[in-house]
Amino acid sequence: MTERKDLSSRVLPQMVLSDTSNPLTAPLQLSGSSPSERACQRFAIEGNAIVTGGSGVLGLAACRALLEHGASGISIFDVLASISSGKEAITQIQVDFPKAKVITKVVDVRVDATVHAAVSETAIELGSVDILLCFAGVVGTTHAVDMDVAEWKRVLDINTTGSWICAQAVAKQMIAQKKGGSILFTASISGHRVNFPQPQVAYNVSKGAIVQLRCSLAAEWAQYGIRVNSISPGYMDTILNEGDGLAEGRRIWCERNPMGRMGAPEELTGAIVLLCSKFAGRYITGADILVDGGQTIF
Repeated sequence: MTERKDLSSRVLPQMVLSDTSNPLTAPLQLSGSSPSERACQRFAIEGNAIVTGGSGVLGLAACRALLEHGASGISIFDVLASISSGKEAITQIQVDFPKAKVITKVVDVRVDATVHAAVSETAIELGSVDILLCFAGVVGTTHAVDMDVAEWKRVLDINTTGSWICAQAVAKQMIAQKKGGSILFTASISGHRVNFPQPQVAYNVSKGAIVQLRCSLAAEWAQYGIRVNSISPGYMDTILNEGDGLAEGRRIWCERNPMGRMGAPEELTGAIVLLCSKFAGRYITGADILVDGGQTIF
């Protein structure tokens, strides 16, 4: 630990930004000869992606979208229980995209060594790691005065620290490949305002941190051609929001939404494809796209 008397002799580390001579951040030109070819190329996905929490509803929708737009491989990172429960859906994805390679890795995103090993294995098995999508996350709805420290730490460890661990591991791989890439975090409307009526302070803080993590890493890693962005979903119509116990919450969420409903998982995929595409997303970094039906307007 730095002694107080040594503080005045510190040398400030400084980030390096890209410049016009860097081919990793230079503009690209579409090469298609026809309008239809150029349209397809504009939103094409190239290379291989890691999707954390990839066996969940939102993660699987993202995997399909990436493959539909040309991804050559997907590595799904998730805990064993989730991979087991999503086995049928994962198998169906491989059947639907026989030319792509779909693999799974049992990963707890909180464990640094496990994440780094899984990223290295993915690079070997698929040939490269070009995209990272972070969907791994948990929600907690506990009144702040009743929340114990263990629950607080669990939510932040998975949602925030887990995203950071995965991003760092993938960035190291991308830097070694010298081809750049795209990292996409899942933030939330909860990172932009307080949800109502449910109390979820730990979740809100974890997603607010993701909003800043995206900005900081976008600034630091642009020189390597790594773009870092996030999407902020609103309330999505998944199993996490089902059940009679959430009926009153769903009613309030829909009443406070200009579009009067929750979102469908597929409605996230347009923003995902944009931000992960080599051409359409080329000059987009440090951005957050709200996909919430206008929930945060009020």
